[in-house]
Amino acid sequence: MSILALDFPPVSHLFEWPNIWLDETIFAINKTVLIYFAAVILTAGLFWLGSRNKELVPSGIQHFAEGGVQFVEESVVMQTIGPDGKKFMPFLTTLFFFIFFTNIFEVIPGIQFPANSRMAMPILLAMLVWVIYNVVGVRSQGFFQYVKGSLFPPGVPKFLYILVTPIEFFSVFIIRPLSLAIRLWANMVAGHLLLVTFAVLSATLWSSTYIGAALPFTALVLFTGFEAFVAALQAFIFTILTAVYIGGALHPEH
Repeated sequence: MSILALDFPPVSHLFEWPNIWLDETIFAINKTVLIYFAAVILTAGLFWLGSRNKELVPSGIQHFAEGGVQFVEESVVMQTIGPDGKKFMPFLTTLFFFIFFTNIFEVIPGIQFPANSRMAMPILLAMLVWVIYNVVGVRSQGFFQYVKGSLFPPGVPKFLYILVTPIEFFSVFIIRPLSLAIRLWANMVAGHLLLVTFAVLSATLWSSTYIGAALPFTALVLFTGFEAFVAALQAFIFTILTAVYIGGALHPEH
């Protein structure tokens, strides 16, 4: 009587891709890089095609593009920054769709890999957000006033500043970008591992017993739909937190 053996690939095999071009150089291109290129093209192409032939009653790509812009404006900008935040609409809209496209490749047949499960891009985006909201804060309040407002929040008893100030420093200038990057990266890694686990389990059981594969395959289909939702949700969370940080720098507490 043989015992069914499940051959799960090493975790490193889920995230390390061989170089496709310029092997062993700093400019090497692999599957992850190609996904980022595709996300840039899709984001730019969406709004280029959506604005090329504007119609009074939008349809097709124009409808999708305008719906995306309206969603970011109403659900992100107006809810966190207010009317003053409309000047950040191009950045926030691009950020949302770029992250969404890089995430959604996780459920695209033949690709099935979320590029943001590699830490490089999430930390780069988080650093970009860090620079933007700090520059906005300095420009709108002045350097010393911005630093003072960040480290010494109003309404706190003065004797508590010895505890509050270090916490605010780490929170505003260190924890924010790290939490943005880690949240996006960890969710995409977890989802990818989940789908790979059920895919390997379904394939292994299918080769031995069709009935035994039914349950893990059903779970795989359900989790795939759920991960498509997570791809959009994580793009929204990253974007709305970015807007919150920009709004806090633009409108300090009094």
